[in-house]
Amino acid sequence: MGIIKSSFSFTVGTVCGIYIAQNYNVPKLTKIAEAWLSDAKQVEEAYRKKNEKKDRE
Repeated sequence: MGIIKSSFSFTVGTVCGIYIAQNYNVPKLTKIAEAWLSDAKQVEEAYRKKNEKKDRE
């Protein structure tokens, strides 16, 4: 009884997620994550302190 009770919410969530993904226009999370990472890299490069030793070489 314990394994059925503990996996019930996981199973319901999986089934609901599959239904929503098939019937609604859900954006791909990988594209959103890649966009956020590229934006973060651009901000980091813009505000990064310059290393004088590295610039001399």
